[in-house]
Amino acid sequence: MNFEEEISLLIKSRYPLVLVDTIDESYVLDQLYAVAQRQGFTFYSWSLTKGLRLARNENSFYKTEEPVAMLRIANDLLNEPHNSVFAFSDFDRYLGDAAAARFFKDMLDRIKGSPTTIVLLGAAGKLPDDIAPLAARISGGYPDEIQILAEVNRAVAEFKLTSARLVVDMPPDALKRVIKTMKGLSLQQIRNALNLCMMKDGRFDINDIAEIEKFKKEAFDQDGILEYFGSEQKASIAGFDNLKHWIADRKNSFFTDGPLPPPKGLLLLGVQGCGKSLAAKVIAGELGIPLYRLDLNRLYSKYIGETEENLRKALATVERLAPVCLWIDEIEKIFAASSGEIDGGVSKRVLGTMLTWMQERKDRSFIAATSNDINSLPPELLRKGRFDEIFFSDLPDAAAREGIIEIHLAKRGLNPAEFDTAALARSCDGFSGAEIEQAIISALYSASGSNEKISTKHVLDQLRLTRPLSVIKADEVNSLRDWAKERDMLSV
Repeated sequence: MNFEEEISLLIKSRYPLVLVDTIDESYVLDQLYAVAQRQGFTFYSWSLTKGLRLARNENSFYKTEEPVAMLRIANDLLNEPHNSVFAFSDFDRYLGDAAAARFFKDMLDRIKGSPTTIVLLGAAGKLPDDIAPLAARISGGYPDEIQILAEVNRAVAEFKLTSARLVVDMPPDALKRVIKTMKGLSLQQIRNALNLCMMKDGRFDINDIAEIEKFKKEAFDQDGILEYFGSEQKASIAGFDNLKHWIADRKNSFFTDGPLPPPKGLLLLGVQGCGKSLAAKVIAGELGIPLYRLDLNRLYSKYIGETEENLRKALATVERLAPVCLWIDEIEKIFAASSGEIDGGVSKRVLGTMLTWMQERKDRSFIAATSNDINSLPPELLRKGRFDEIFFSDLPDAAAREGIIEIHLAKRGLNPAEFDTAALARSCDGFSGAEIEQAIISALYSASGSNEKISTKHVLDQLRLTRPLSVIKADEVNSLRDWAKERDMLSV
């Protein structure tokens, strides 16, 4: 449902007050005017600088710039024999004044149950506690996919008129991604992003998708709580066949509006260093969507109420950035002390906010959460509906270990065929992927220090010197693996 359909439904449902969160006031006013005309309503608009105006006229009612004076006139206009839509810009800022609040509540009382509606426009507006229950809150000024496509075509045509050098190389599939990526931007932001892409190199092609994602992130995430990792994740991962098949089965339904709902996300539990974080990058790459990591260090604040507000803002930003893959690394840290006894209830409120959002969200964002400490996870998080599936990442078997060795050798410009990877895999039983990688790095240093070409022997020596976590913390690792086995957890 787009904005015009949503506001039309609210007006027909006789909501006396609607609060529209928007950064593109002019665009929303045009849409409201069109809705009012279609329904045969009289349209009034007001701002502090222009006063109260009829329809889209430039002339205003006499001396109606001041809020209380405007409300006196607006209340008189309710005596006219017609239904109306009143659009007030930034008016929530004046409701702290007793006189303005009183006149406004009187006006709301008069229009309750009638087709007349007051619409307040602004960015993240707040209402007094005695007025807020009367209002519906929606977002506006963000074009749908059809409108975005029209704007892209207009911008390209306009740029070609001024610059004959523009090269357009945008296949249909890439254009669909551009349009989906631009969802959540205002019309002016879309124009700015397109102009930036075309002016930069005189081209409009698939490489501009990353530029648009970066523009979108900078526009919405002013607090830096969401760390941007890009859209073309090229990470390689050995094993994880079940996870790869699971993603492949759901990939098409993530982007199409069909009978199957888009997947919401998954939780990766398991032993430290066994590729859970790397899997998040692989998931984003397989889905072809940008990856963002929720920065927990920036989320928490020492000020009362600010942590919860930071989380709400971050989740609202995710909805506007969608489609995205949201990576929540070590998710248990969000819910530490979730009983609320240690931190004054902050973690309990954060848990409630997060769980509600995970359950009710409708946007196309995919959560890839990881956890090393099962005991710290609240049971509410593990039930179906929060995540589509829970996978367990165990220590790699022999085949996976050999694959990991080949990946990390190739990553450093070495030819895996020149190494006895099977022997190396047998020598690192009980090692995590991270420990295998570090052994290869150490072998490179050892060979360099000896002025020798790295060989199987160098890697074997480093593996023998390494005491893996499965040995150092055998009780904890075995307990975790037994827990997963007892619950028949789905292996990656």
